[in-house]
Amino acid sequence: MRRNRNAKIVATLGPASTSHESIEALFKAGADVFRLNFSHGTHDDHQRRLEVIRTIEKDAGRPIGVLLDLQGPKLRIGTFANGPVALEKGAAFRLDLDTTAPGDVTRVALPHPEIFAALKAHTNLLLDDGRVQLRVERCGPDFAETTVVVGGPLSERKGVNVPDVVLPLSAMTEKDRRDLAFGLTLGIDWLALSFVQRVEDILEVRQIVGDRVGIVAKLEKPAAIGSLDAIVDEADAVMVARGDLGVEMPAEQVPAIQKRIVRACRKAGKPVIVATQMLESMVTAPVPTRAEASDVATAIYDGADAVMLSAESASGKYPVEAVRMMDLIISQTERDPYYREVIAASHASPRANTSDAIGYAMRHVTGLLNAVATVAYTSSGYSALRMARERPCAPIVGMTPRKGTARRLALVWGVHPVVCKDVVDVLEVSDLACETVREEGFGETGQTVVVSAGMPFGTPGTTNLLRIAQIQ
Repeated sequence: MRRNRNAKIVATLGPASTSHESIEALFKAGADVFRLNFSHGTHDDHQRRLEVIRTIEKDAGRPIGVLLDLQGPKLRIGTFANGPVALEKGAAFRLDLDTTAPGDVTRVALPHPEIFAALKAHTNLLLDDGRVQLRVERCGPDFAETTVVVGGPLSERKGVNVPDVVLPLSAMTEKDRRDLAFGLTLGIDWLALSFVQRVEDILEVRQIVGDRVGIVAKLEKPAAIGSLDAIVDEADAVMVARGDLGVEMPAEQVPAIQKRIVRACRKAGKPVIVATQMLESMVTAPVPTRAEASDVATAIYDGADAVMLSAESASGKYPVEAVRMMDLIISQTERDPYYREVIAASHASPRANTSDAIGYAMRHVTGLLNAVATVAYTSSGYSALRMARERPCAPIVGMTPRKGTARRLALVWGVHPVVCKDVVDVLEVSDLACETVREEGFGETGQTVVVSAGMPFGTPGTTNLLRIAQIQ
């Protein structure tokens, strides 16, 4: 089963998409990767969904990626004595560590000493997704005296965002560590790390997972944007988490930040997912707004590897329709002649190394000879990633003897992953590539295929071979 598009679709599973029938319908509608959101649901819920995915994968004969999304730290205020309070602009409001005394219109507990440790005068605090804004006037290790800048109703246990500082917090909570350990036993393919502020957050997780899963850095904090290149270099993929970015940064800055992240990932050859509220109205409506359709198309014109559905497929009324609509928008956008012009114009120059040289040559040879497919024989996925970085006109067939690698490649732009046998020499790779292209419906006898690989075979990160072959 093949998709007639390059960009991929990540669909979040939840109450609206938990049965075998509903997950299979999402897959047939166009989902390439399924997201298990560990902010919600039990371990048993996620295990059942993953077992269903693997059953569907076996029946379809097409690798399906599974992304485990960790919750990350959740910073929240305490409780109020008499229900929600109304904060007036200009009023004084105190935050402290006293969780024994319920809050009122003058104060509330903030049981996070790490926040107070990082605060300074004139720091901004955002409560309830930015609906209430406070400015710190005076603070200490256990309190902050603030002025209400933007007032409004505030109820207990609402979230707190601190956009102006790097918090001395690990991106991994104890819950995240338990969830990750459980996910590794299930055989997940990608791990989405929330609350990334610095490259050290990625390194911390890397020590735990090694190369067992790919790490997706969720960029949702302004501090992460300041370390963008280092984070992109260390992560295996990146997610533009626009919801939280839109809380901690002015909304008008988010589009430019999104484009900057996509450009950085394309330059590095790392997969990038654009996420959050892409077809938000389809949570309750059978069709999207025209603005949402344009939003998805913009991500595709920019060259994003994948676009993601959250509540639309997890808890909405029209999960299958949302995936089908996203599939239609992607396909229509990629058929636009202007699409190839934009992709070519935004292409980043290759670096002076062997892998990028092979990718650069592959793109030009593919266009010159009108090849029907490029084939990357890869054990780690590296060769396929280098091919995808070039955004060639022909489909990329990612042949790999490793099922886990094939599942990871389900996220990557233009890659049609195929699990194949091990090979031992160049001629065998060439013959198998031509045979696979024909069997997967990409070409016919006499047509040209461009093959890339790394020698010696089975050694990750050694893309150094380019071969031109004809299908026999």
